[in-house]
Amino acid sequence: MRNKNLEIRDKFYKLLSSLNKEVVGWEEINGVCEKIGVRSANWFTGDPSNKVSRGQYRVPNLQPSTAEMVAQVIPMKKPDDVKSSNRITNITTELETENLVPAVYENYVPFGHFNDLLAIFGSKQFYPIFITGHSGNGKTMSVEQACAKLGRKFICVSMTPETDESDLLGNFILINGEMQWRDGPVTVAARQGAVLCIDEIDYGAQNLASLQRVLEGKPFLLKKKNETVVPAQGFTVVATANTKGKGSDDGRYMFTNILNEAFLERFLNTYEQEFPSIAVEKKILKKELKSNGREDDDFANKLVDWAEVIRKSFVEDAVDEVISTRRLVHIARTYGVFGDRTKAVQLCLNRFDDDTKFSFLDLYRKIDGDESVAVPESIETVVEHNPF
Repeated sequence: MRNKNLEIRDKFYKLLSSLNKEVVGWEEINGVCEKIGVRSANWFTGDPSNKVSRGQYRVPNLQPSTAEMVAQVIPMKKPDDVKSSNRITNITTELETENLVPAVYENYVPFGHFNDLLAIFGSKQFYPIFITGHSGNGKTMSVEQACAKLGRKFICVSMTPETDESDLLGNFILINGEMQWRDGPVTVAARQGAVLCIDEIDYGAQNLASLQRVLEGKPFLLKKKNETVVPAQGFTVVATANTKGKGSDDGRYMFTNILNEAFLERFLNTYEQEFPSIAVEKKILKKELKSNGREDDDFANKLVDWAEVIRKSFVEDAVDEVISTRRLVHIARTYGVFGDRTKAVQLCLNRFDDDTKFSFLDLYRKIDGDESVAVPESIETVVEHNPF
């Protein structure tokens, strides 16, 4: 196995030298790896003596046998001293090599604070912001699509109660008997000058102290590696949450946590994301229906009218649930599969309790059934006469 590794490395160095370049980047390195049939060259990129600058590596001045050179750098290990002689290198992940600019979603309709996001990301300043709002109203998508429009790199990491500092910043892992360092998404975003979106940040309150330095936009320390990371230009952080970091008093967003005040103070602005306006939401649904092979403007209009009545009733405490923009899109996609309006609505309401489900479905039937019937201002009228 060792001879095989030396043979691969020998081929790698010879092909690299054949490029007749003193310094190479990831494009050349990946090209050579592809030619010899390996995924990466961590033994090369992880060697500090080869690194010139970020993403740039010096091509060694080869002596008679690359295999001999490699053998000198990595001496043969005896079984007894494998642990003591492990080399620590950096492992390159797909997150570091893939195209991080998100694709434009053709059905996306800008609304709310989208222009502010364009201004912030377009400035390439470090400008951390906090976006709060109900689930399913497009918080994360607005960040992603702003990056798509500007051609900015975008990395999104979702928080959970189990997310820890190693998941965010990076950690050592054991690969083939060698300790290798793997950057976490926060570190990758900082190195690449990307927009980092920390989704559902209020689910990880116990593990956020490691981000306080990151949220200042200053160089931060990878303690386990004793390396200081200097964020590249363009790096910034966006946090999204269903709460404002004060927990969920009404119980709608269970297991969200109260965030440290010092942590929250590091965000320059807090944006309160509302649902799209009626006109925008109808435009969104019409696009979704069309892309799912069911162009039906009448259905889109009625769905939005239906959702609007429910939202007003929710604000007035007449109902305990709300229909999000995401749920309307689910209905549009379900309708694209089955071609049945009522079935699509019903299937997408099954996540609610029976009383809520039947009330919402009854309201929809009234709105969709008779064009002469005015859309009610509140669902209370429907609930009072609900046969269920």
